[in-house]
Amino acid sequence: MAEVVFRWFADQAGLGERIVSTSAGTGEWHVGERADTRTLAALERSGYDGSRHRAKQFALDDFDRNDLVVALDRSHERALSEWARTPADVDKLALLLSFDARHDGVVDVPDPYYGGPEMFDDVLGMIESASRALFRQLEPAIRRSS
Repeated sequence: MAEVVFRWFADQAGLGERIVSTSAGTGEWHVGERADTRTLAALERSGYDGSRHRAKQFALDDFDRNDLVVALDRSHERALSEWARTPADVDKLALLLSFDARHDGVVDVPDPYYGGPEMFDDVLGMIESASRALFRQLEPAIRRSS
C-alpha cells in the first residue's frame, strides 16, 4: 500500500520521474506474488491502482540505492537495523508514522492481514496520512535539486 500511495503523491506533484519508490519485505515468503486481494480492493476503493505491485525482499544493496528506508513497524525497523552494514545505513531508517503528527504516540502501522476489509481501509488511511506528510517534507528538496 505504501509504495502505491507514495508513488501517487509523487506523480500528482509532477515529480514521479524524479522519485524512486519501491516496496520490499524483510522475508522471502511472498516474493514475486501480487498484493493480497484485500489490499488491492482497499487501494481500488480509494482510487489507487496496485495491480502492478509484486512482492520482493529487501536486499543489502537497497541501502546503497536509497536515500531513505521507511519501515511500517518496529519489527521491520529492527530487522533492517540489524542488516545495516554501516552507521550511514542505520541513519537512513525511519518509521512511516513518525512523519505524521496526527499519529502521535502510535508508531506501528498495524498488519491488517487477520482483520476484515475495514481494517485494510483503516490501514490505508494511516498510510495515506503519513505518506502525505512525508512527501510534503521531501518535496521542497526534490524541487530544488532539479
